[in-house]
Amino acid sequence: MCNLKCWSLRALYLLMMCRSMQISKAEGNGEILPPTIQKIIKGYNKYLRPFFDNGPVSVGMSLDIASIDTISEINMDYTATIFLRQRWTDERLCFDGNKSLSLDGRLVEMLWVPDTFIVDSKKSFLHDITVENRLIRIYPNGTVLYALRITTTVACSMDLTKYPMDKQTCTLQLESWGYNINDVMFYWTRGNDSVSGLDTLQLAQYTVEDHFTSVSEAVYETGRYPKLVFHFELKRNILYFILETYVPSILLVVLSWVSFWISQSSVPARICIGVTTVLTMTTLMMGARTSLPNANCFIKAIDVYLGICFSFIFGALLEYAVAHFCTLHQLGSKEVPKYEDEEAEEERNGVLAALTNSCSTPDNINKMDSNRSSKTNTDRKKERSKHSGCASPMSVIKRLFCIFDCFHVKNPYHIDNYARFSFPLSFIIINVLYWVYYLYF
Repeated sequence: MCNLKCWSLRALYLLMMCRSMQISKAEGNGEILPPTIQKIIKGYNKYLRPFFDNGPVSVGMSLDIASIDTISEINMDYTATIFLRQRWTDERLCFDGNKSLSLDGRLVEMLWVPDTFIVDSKKSFLHDITVENRLIRIYPNGTVLYALRITTTVACSMDLTKYPMDKQTCTLQLESWGYNINDVMFYWTRGNDSVSGLDTLQLAQYTVEDHFTSVSEAVYETGRYPKLVFHFELKRNILYFILETYVPSILLVVLSWVSFWISQSSVPARICIGVTTVLTMTTLMMGARTSLPNANCFIKAIDVYLGICFSFIFGALLEYAVAHFCTLHQLGSKEVPKYEDEEAEEERNGVLAALTNSCSTPDNINKMDSNRSSKTNTDRKKERSKHSGCASPMSVIKRLFCIFDCFHVKNPYHIDNYARFSFPLSFIIINVLYWVYYLYF
């Protein structure tokens, strides 16, 4: 009984092996493919491009931008998911009928396809869930439609001098890797309308202002290759930065002005406001630079504004230091005896008198000589010119003394009064110049 079972199992195994050999043989002969596909594939060489001996093959392209996930200023690149569609005509794939054939994407391995690649791509991958996202469609006249779903990270050179009021122009470049312009020609199927999806695209920090396409050639040492370029212009939305950086920095500057209305005798209060605003502004400046590249080649607009605000805050702290020093100096001068002030005044007058005598002594000598030698009128005019030339340095010295007296603060409490007016006015003027320059120039 056991022997009978063993023989039956062996016979079943042999039958299954023979059936599998028949199936594999049929697959090798293409018997499981439809007749139309068998006719197309029969004698087809995928290693030779179409029109191999009759000029270059024209490949038309179109793009559908599904999403732009991230735009990084630190790495200077963007990540996008695109649908790339390529069309070309292969005379070897013509067949009878009026309907197109949609084939499984895995059959693309049996056909010739362009060797298109994305220039400046840092990393890319083809989506493969649940299967590889490929589409292959053949039309009766031999036209082939080949579509792919790709996510790619592409480099984009950025000029951040006007950040965050900047506009960036990025590109997506498509080239042929091995076929030069004598073998393959690229073109956009519908011109600027060949790229779609940007009109409905929503980005976090940017708005797509404009986009257009162009056709060019890439020149390398190995030859000239066809190239298609898609340009798109991005404008940064500034509202986020106004609320996140500009408004807090303005409020910190205004807060530093509060010390102008506090009495100079309240030293802890004014020092506390000055130091706190300086430290807070420093923290705000460091936080604004975390999302930006560390390269020193860019002096950005936001750095300029934060530097202006920091200068005003630090200037408010220095203003109190100057006012407090002048107050202490005035209190010390009141304790000096009155006769010392009189001596200083007499010493100043003595300096002026000595300078006057040094100029008048030559004049007196010249007058005595003129009486003795009876000089002519022309000589007297020369003497007057000499006297006036000596008087001009005297007027300059007197003006210098007046200028030095102007720097002497008679009432230190007036410094705060001047600061209450000068600091806000200068800050408003600088703000107007800043925004006009970076928004319109």
